[in-house]
Amino acid sequence: METPLTRLVGVRHPLVQTGMGWVAGPRLVSAAANAGALGILASATMTVEQLRAAVHEVKSRTDAPFGVNLRADAGDAAERVRLVVAEGVRVASFALAPSRELIARLKDAGVVVIPSVGARRHAEKVAAWGADAVVVQGGEGGGHTGSVATTVLLPQVVDAVDIPVIAAGGFFDGRGLVAALAYGAAGVAMGTRFLLTSDSTVPPAVQARYLAAAVKDITVTTKVDGLPHRMLRSELVETLERSGRSTALLRAVRHAASFRKLSGLSWAQMVRDGLAMRHGKDLSWSQVLLAANTPMLLKASMVEGRTDLGVMASGQVAGVIEDLPSCAELVDRIMAEARATLAALPPDPPR
Repeated sequence: METPLTRLVGVRHPLVQTGMGWVAGPRLVSAAANAGALGILASATMTVEQLRAAVHEVKSRTDAPFGVNLRADAGDAAERVRLVVAEGVRVASFALAPSRELIARLKDAGVVVIPSVGARRHAEKVAAWGADAVVVQGGEGGGHTGSVATTVLLPQVVDAVDIPVIAAGGFFDGRGLVAALAYGAAGVAMGTRFLLTSDSTVPPAVQARYLAAAVKDITVTTKVDGLPHRMLRSELVETLERSGRSTALLRAVRHAASFRKLSGLSWAQMVRDGLAMRHGKDLSWSQVLLAANTPMLLKASMVEGRTDLGVMASGQVAGVIEDLPSCAELVDRIMAEARATLAALPPDPPR
């Protein structure tokens, strides 16, 4: 199925596996790429050298195009951009809008730039700055999310920009792909659906929590880092919701200390990163620290399997997913469902 997305990045199918921290590592990314989708490597939880090693591992596993997700506001963003360019990575994606300068630097090197946005005005901004495509995530999506549903946001953005638009938030099957294409999208991006595959490195006990979840078990909270964050209801989320400010601050400091040891960042760098993530919000100091070390909360569950101590970012689609196919099986199934859905549409009415 050829679309502006497949032509832009050179993949076989208009599907994107999103860059999820601690989840989208070399194994998942290469499996998605080999299946014909665009795999995106998550780099925010890696040092520069770990990212370099991860890129090399993906290359050893696949010859297909893949991407790297970057934090535009990271202190070492320029160094990571140089790495992406030097390693010949096909796509650079961003969770936050990159600067005009970063976009230009990547495009001059032949790298396809695909930021993620949650509002029409943000799509218009990055398109004007030269982005090659844009991922539009509606409120159904996991992790940091907005309040506008994909079905409302997507057509707004499609009408507003003249670059390929990739729909995210609420997609998991071939029917959703056809619906997104009907809205004018060039493909769909999925996180939770790829997290719940046999190629994912997420511990089985954590995957079981996702599979057991109903739609009502997925909530949006601001208590993790002060921003709306969609995730599974868990013991930690409930504790954070009930915690007072002093308890939250102690917990934030403890997690921040762990993240500092893991990442090698100084306290000043961590606070700076936390402040950068505020986006003008009036956050408490505990929330600033949690914003800087949210990766530790994700690592506890996604790597260590501690669902009692970590958070589990999730799209609402977790409530309707019931199996763990391989990436190859998932992509083949989605494309078969899309073709069957298109074939089942009624013919044009007589004129």
